[in-house]
Amino acid sequence: MKKLLYFMLLLTFNVEAKLNVIATTSNLASLVAEIGGDYLEVESLCLGVQDPHFLEAKPSYIFKLSRADLLVSIGAGLEVGWLPLIIQGSRNPKIREGFPGHIIASNFVELLEQNPVDISRSEGDVHPEGNPHFMLSPYQAIKVANGITQKLVDLDNKNKKIYEKNFLNYKNKLLDHIAKWEKLREQKLKVVSYHRTLTYFYKDFGIENIDVLEPKPGIPPSASHIIGIINKMKKLKVKKIIIENYFDDTVAKRIKKEIPDIEIKIVPVAVEGKKGIRSTFDLYNYLVKEIGSI
Repeated sequence: MKKLLYFMLLLTFNVEAKLNVIATTSNLASLVAEIGGDYLEVESLCLGVQDPHFLEAKPSYIFKLSRADLLVSIGAGLEVGWLPLIIQGSRNPKIREGFPGHIIASNFVELLEQNPVDISRSEGDVHPEGNPHFMLSPYQAIKVANGITQKLVDLDNKNKKIYEKNFLNYKNKLLDHIAKWEKLREQKLKVVSYHRTLTYFYKDFGIENIDVLEPKPGIPPSASHIIGIINKMKKLKVKKIIIENYFDDTVAKRIKKEIPDIEIKIVPVAVEGKKGIRSTFDLYNYLVKEIGSI
């Protein structure tokens, strides 16, 4: 019965008009637009300056999903607090998980920091499935782009060659950039971050994140934790604190009073998170220059 329903829903896609694609984040939306080009209408629910963990389930989002041909989400628990409510309210069966109109990007990557053990919410905004911020990795973005390409080909097969060509162009352009960004490894950087948002980016380019200001996601750091970080930064001669642009930099400024020569870098972690960052290429390039100064 489910297979029959799946097939019937697949037939409902209107491939004569542009596919209407809704992504949960601007990074995903940018990636979909690179592959789909003029054959898609693409929109992101979460703005580049918003924290995707805590988006509000607005009626306007429900309306957008009610008209969507395809929903592209991160998964790995990132949108668990709001996306299921929007999907349910949209009454659009084809975008439910497991149906042809919903693609989950985390299915295409190997997640870091997986913790299969049950964790209490008292531990903060944790992700036992793994770290969901893989779109900050150029290498992982290529894997996600490939998965999106295959889904677009399934839904709109007549434009298969265009989607596949766009994917190859995206992949090759990104690999060319990565070859230049790899110079970041030579700096052997050590940093402190606020959240574990940039874990995949750091792994790509050999940056050591010695600690985070937020020891439990969503829970403010204690005084003892801050003192511990100050001591660690002094011992390891860490000169940079990286703050995602939707987090407060108060704690970082407190540390700077104790270590005056450190730099506090407030960086966007999403497309449109800062003026001029219109694509994932722009985002990665900005992070390389801002964090590594190259």
